[in-house]
Amino acid sequence: MLLSTVAAVSTARGKGGVAMIRISGDSALEIVSKMFVLPKKTDVFDLIPRRCYYGSIVRDGIAIDDGTLTYFKAPHSFTGEDVCEICCHGGSYVTQAVLETVLSCGAKMASAGEFTKRAYINGKLTLSRAEAIGGVIDATNDAQLRLSSSIARGTLSNKLTYIRALMLDLITRSYATIDYPDEDIEDNERGAMANTLNKVLAELTGLKNSYRSSRAVSEGIRTAIVGKPNAGKSSLYNALAGEELAIVTDIAGTTRDVIEHTALVGNVTLRLADTAGIRETEDTVEKIGVMRAKEKLDSSELVLCVFDMSERESDQDYKIIKDVQGKSCIAVLNKGDLKVCLSEEFIQHVHKSFEYVCEISAKSQNGLDGLAEVLNKMYELDKINLSNDPLIANARQLSSVNLALEKVKEAKDALDFGETPDIICFALENALSELDMIDARATSEEIVNEIFSRFCVGK
Repeated sequence: MLLSTVAAVSTARGKGGVAMIRISGDSALEIVSKMFVLPKKTDVFDLIPRRCYYGSIVRDGIAIDDGTLTYFKAPHSFTGEDVCEICCHGGSYVTQAVLETVLSCGAKMASAGEFTKRAYINGKLTLSRAEAIGGVIDATNDAQLRLSSSIARGTLSNKLTYIRALMLDLITRSYATIDYPDEDIEDNERGAMANTLNKVLAELTGLKNSYRSSRAVSEGIRTAIVGKPNAGKSSLYNALAGEELAIVTDIAGTTRDVIEHTALVGNVTLRLADTAGIRETEDTVEKIGVMRAKEKLDSSELVLCVFDMSERESDQDYKIIKDVQGKSCIAVLNKGDLKVCLSEEFIQHVHKSFEYVCEISAKSQNGLDGLAEVLNKMYELDKINLSNDPLIANARQLSSVNLALEKVKEAKDALDFGETPDIICFALENALSELDMIDARATSEEIVNEIFSRFCVGK
């Protein structure tokens, strides 16, 4: 348990109907007794946990507001400590006044993420679940919310516990052989250990591969929309963004700079960049735009390559196809609502050059559902249940899984080559140590502090 009792406003800053001040620590009730007056002379120290009480909030003997008080007795609280939550009116001034009163009665100001950090320290949350709570708070769309909520409920922690149990079983078997050196590992035992190692490898590989999908949801994919001038790039950008952000005209070369926005398409978060049409030009400003478009193309993770179906293909279309080779791309055949003028030969060339091809009308937004389906397929989100499947959610977790996977492969190789049990055991213990970093069964205080510093104050 931590010694100090801390407090903070746990609702959003600004004017609202209600605000909530959370107080956590051994002295929570003592602090509240100095500034919250209950009716009928009820003693704060006699409060029934998890029951809401109405009363007056008092500062220097004068009531400054009325509100409710709820007491959560340790360890049955979010932080695992005694917790009091005071709800007052949500005006900016009155909320700050109530917080200052709580602080003047003996509480210390909570730091960023301190309540969640205390929950982790007191064993109420694993580190992956604590991180996911931050994801729930930061979610900007339904897919991100479902992903973070799933991890916060323990889907990843439960999977790690299962893998950990398999590895501990292997380590136990290895130690048993070490303790009895006169008895070599029998063939049937080696076979059983190999089967378990294969299970562990499959589970870890699944977690490793899940990062591509979860990252597409949570962090987003750097996406460049490219094509020749007037192909409908800005119209597609606006359609995906859901608002008119880029200027759209019939004049070629309207877009001269890179315009960026984040949009959810299917379950994939795209960090979109609308670029200038790529072509040879003598216009000084447009040249800069084309140069920036090529730079954005080089740095992108995904390219939406737009072709105008209402015009005959040009050499520039062929050049763009050549320029994007080797990139993760979707060919977008745009202006499907108009008469098709692209040659059948070129359309076939597009299908041969790109794994994924969509036909749309950005203007009427027909075909955007097909683009969403393609994106879900590219990032395997069509195979994943974001609400229930265990996924790793960040680069820190990915690093630990990769290192654990490497060590388990070493153990498997050692077993296959008939190495002594101590070598197998050493590799497995190293793998287990790396895996334990994800839920911080073994991690440094510096890493833990860095993780919780990203949270808002009040959580």
